Amino acid sequence: MAVQTLEDLLNAGVEGRAVLVRCDLNVPLDGDEITDPGRIIASAPTLKALAQAGAKVIVTAHLGRPKGAPDPKFSLAPVAAKLSEVLGRNVQLSGDVVGQDALARSEGLTDGDVLLLENIRFDPRETSKDEAERVKLAEALVELVGDDGAFVSDGFGVLHREQASVYDVAKLLPHYAGTLVAAEVGVLGKLGGAAGVGPERPYAVVLGGSKVSDKLAVIEALAPKVDTLVIGGGMFYTFLAAQGVSVGDSLCEESMIETCNGLLERYGDVIHIPQDVVIADSFAADAESKTVSVLDIPDGWMGLDIGPQSVHRFAAILAGAKTVFWNGPMGVFEFEKFSAGTKGVAEAIIEATGKGAFSVVGGGDSAAAVRLLGLPEDGFSHISTGGGASLEYLEGKQLPGISVLEG
Repeated sequence: MAVQTLEDLLNAGVEGRAVLVRCDLNVPLDGDEITDPGRIIASAPTLKALAQAGAKVIVTAHLGRPKGAPDPKFSLAPVAAKLSEVLGRNVQLSGDVVGQDALARSEGLTDGDVLLLENIRFDPRETSKDEAERVKLAEALVELVGDDGAFVSDGFGVLHREQASVYDVAKLLPHYAGTLVAAEVGVLGKLGGAAGVGPERPYAVVLGGSKVSDKLAVIEALAPKVDTLVIGGGMFYTFLAAQGVSVGDSLCEESMIETCNGLLERYGDVIHIPQDVVIADSFAADAESKTVSVLDIPDGWMGLDIGPQSVHRFAAILAGAKTVFWNGPMGVFEFEKFSAGTKGVAEAIIEATGKGAFSVVGGGDSAAAVRLLGLPEDGFSHISTGGGASLEYLEGKQLPGISVLEG
């Protein structure tokens, strides 16, 4: 990635200058409680470095999917409170995105202060398909930092979006890659991304999650390149149906059955699917459950996790890997009764890492599972903050948020 980095900006000097930083602070909430602060913690190094160097730091980020207007349930207020705790300094929250309060607060910043703008997606121009509208918002963001301002892109999880605070603002200000973005691109390059040097082999990929359609592009991109492709989670049942097996009430994308059949025909020597599953009579934490062969899922029951035989088999497959990429849980890990598959596969990856493998957790639900299940984060080589962005990068796509930094 031929771009200027945070280090270049710090060397140029930021004391007294306003710096706009695009972070990914889209954390999961239970009411006002943050259930996984991982993305906030990951954003801290860049923000700390800028504040300690005397910059006036203005942070822009989104939370959830508001409909282009202020919505209290998507306010960044809980994020501002947690960010204050993580940074060890007060983080102001503006009452609007680029309005009077944001402008007044930005003008009142002193060296080392940190201001978090309210949810950028409260402004419909952020995600507009009309470039002129996005540019207007980008210009308003530039007004907050002034003529000698700079832009630091540090939200890897949004780099696949051509949005005002990610893409258009970078065209208007001197731009730099933050610590997190530079690290993510470096790590994913080792897995063979758009500018990758290629992984050390054997290379194993573990994919889970609910829908084949969400992961189809990355399956097609990686299957010819990897030594092993382990598939679990809800998406596995469509592969099972493609083999003519009844999946009961399990999640199954009928429209993808033919596609899965084609993938199995082409990459049957690479793709590995579960042999046994934990099934339930309803989608509930306290549902009646039992473990059965994948060939014996009865009508009226649904698969919610992979079984112990499958965990053992997958662990054996992963034991010899030198590179492992994992994206997507093996089951409904949020329900304790159906979390053993995800935990078992994660522990196998940790064990492989301990033996020298380079392992990457591909963000999203996988990263949340690591924390929820109490697994050691340092047991993996890297935990990504960007699920969708990670997948698109590994597909070989050029991410708009990276391309604009190279310009």
